[in-house]
Amino acid sequence: MLSFNDIPGIQVGHAQDLEAATGCTVILTTDGAVGGIDQRGGAPGTRETDLLRPMHRVEQVHAILLTGGSAFGLAAADGVVRWLEERNFGYDVGIACVPIVPGAVIFDLGIGRADVRPDAAMGYAACQAAVRGMAEPEAGTVGAGTGATVGNILGPTAHMKGGIGTAVIDIGNGALVGALIVVNCFGDVVDPETGRILAGARKLPKDGFADTMQLLKEMAGGFTGPGNTVIGVVATNATLSKEAANKMAQMAHNGLARAIRPAHTMFDGDTIFALATGQEQPVDVNLAGAYAAEATAQAIVNAVRQATSLADVPAAGSN
Repeated sequence: MLSFNDIPGIQVGHAQDLEAATGCTVILTTDGAVGGIDQRGGAPGTRETDLLRPMHRVEQVHAILLTGGSAFGLAAADGVVRWLEERNFGYDVGIACVPIVPGAVIFDLGIGRADVRPDAAMGYAACQAAVRGMAEPEAGTVGAGTGATVGNILGPTAHMKGGIGTAVIDIGNGALVGALIVVNCFGDVVDPETGRILAGARKLPKDGFADTMQLLKEMAGGFTGPGNTVIGVVATNATLSKEAANKMAQMAHNGLARAIRPAHTMFDGDTIFALATGQEQPVDVNLAGAYAAEATAQAIVNAVRQATSLADVPAAGSN
């Protein structure tokens, strides 16, 4: 089975605080990778995203930060920037190399400790973990997925554990497409093949799932979302233009919509970054985007299947 770290030019590292139920994940691309982004949903928390869009000067990024802690967690990017600067990685402006580190956050303040969030030290530690290297990045309740939850329509008494998941697909001629996704959604996670709910709002005090789509009709807007967001990265070792990288990120959201029901709500800030390291020849963006969506759906399912219970929030594997 292919690992996200098998994509040449990419290194993944996690850091977390299990007591506080929060953490961050860094995807290093120290040699530079063409970046793109597509953000959907009504509640994003992001950093350095405008430069990823077409018609902007910077073409390559040196890391992507995925972090818990809501907007507070963006402070972890300072540690990533410092780690890169110490090693002279960045955009050369003549008098310095400026590391380009876009990032996005999830809201995980509702479990663990709300007063402890990822900071510069944790971002730096995630970079250190990335270069120590693992054949396969850890998944489940680690890194930015540490405090992730799913199925939040009924609040914290009925939600379940989310997490971080990965999937990689060989699309031929040496090209790989992979996804690393932090699953922290308002809706339920479903099996894309059957529509069966795998993790989501629970039907209490009875067993089973309440079904967020059905609850939306029954509650008729009489609910409030605490704050959610699915964030992640789709990556390929193929060569893509900046426009194509943005298109791959856009198409990857199709996978998010297949595996999360409902997706892209006003309570979610769903954001997917795209990276193309250019180790292989160019590929058709339709091919890359189609399999980025497939990898995204697989990664979302893997995230909840590999998650473990934390802070009294049950996981699918413990149900």
